[in-house]
Amino acid sequence: MLLFLFLDGVGLGANDAAANPFVTAEIPTLMGLLGGQRPLAGTPAGDYGRAVFVPTDACLGVGGPPQSATGQAAILTGRNVPLEIGGHWGPKPNAAVAEILRAGTIFSRLAERGARAALLNAYPQRYFDAIGSGRRSYSAVPLAVTAAGLPLFTGSDLRAGRALSADFTGAGWPEPGPDGALTPQAAGRRLGALAGQYDFSFFEYWLTDYMGHRGDLDEARQLLARFDAVLAGLLATWDDTAGLIVITSDHGNLEALDHRHHTLNRVPTLVIGARRHAFAVGLSDLTHLASRVEREALGSAGP
Repeated sequence: MLLFLFLDGVGLGANDAAANPFVTAEIPTLMGLLGGQRPLAGTPAGDYGRAVFVPTDACLGVGGPPQSATGQAAILTGRNVPLEIGGHWGPKPNAAVAEILRAGTIFSRLAERGARAALLNAYPQRYFDAIGSGRRSYSAVPLAVTAAGLPLFTGSDLRAGRALSADFTGAGWPEPGPDGALTPQAAGRRLGALAGQYDFSFFEYWLTDYMGHRGDLDEARQLLARFDAVLAGLLATWDDTAGLIVITSDHGNLEALDHRHHTLNRVPTLVIGARRHAFAVGLSDLTHLASRVEREALGSAGP
């Protein structure tokens, strides 16, 4: 069993309280995974007791700041997508990136092998309406899911407890259910329970990148504190012997609020669970994730 917790637009930035919200945010759970340290550019790689931490290259030998479509495609396929298409691209896949995603991803390869895989995000009806009308296109993750023949979860799935909203809690959901929003801790517990139903599950937290582009320092600190509370709820009920949690990103952004564009910084990868060392050995860039994810998920799926 593997839960992939994807944080869009999170890099390892400078120890600068005026620009980097990670320096002053209330993130005790995340710091606990790092031996009391904050996730900054100077935080060393290593095993901190429950988690292995690996600063991870998102540039992949290609000039310019990494972008969402190619970075996410590299994570999902294991291919150096920006190098293959001649540059970083985003936010949405262009024709070349879309072709690479349709050719095979973690989702499609696991589904072909009979493993249970799912994207745990729920999407409101207006999203499906916009896709159907052509007013918007899929980003890399939902494109990979639909290309694999897997469903995207809906508001009905959210209300039935089969999925989570993009903000984890449902506080910003346009069609609230009868029980209202979850607390962050309850959302984390639900995330863990849902992950237990699959060999591989993926949650896309894109609000971190959105905050990096549009938010201010106080808002970013609040967002990180809420995420940390979700992580606390998840870890409180997670059985480290049963599977892994992998947390990573596609490029930097949120860690440098003194500007509004992506950074060249390495991104944090955290691997939590009893088999964290086997997963993390040799890992150094985003293309190294897919094969390890598949190996772990197929191991839990059996022969």
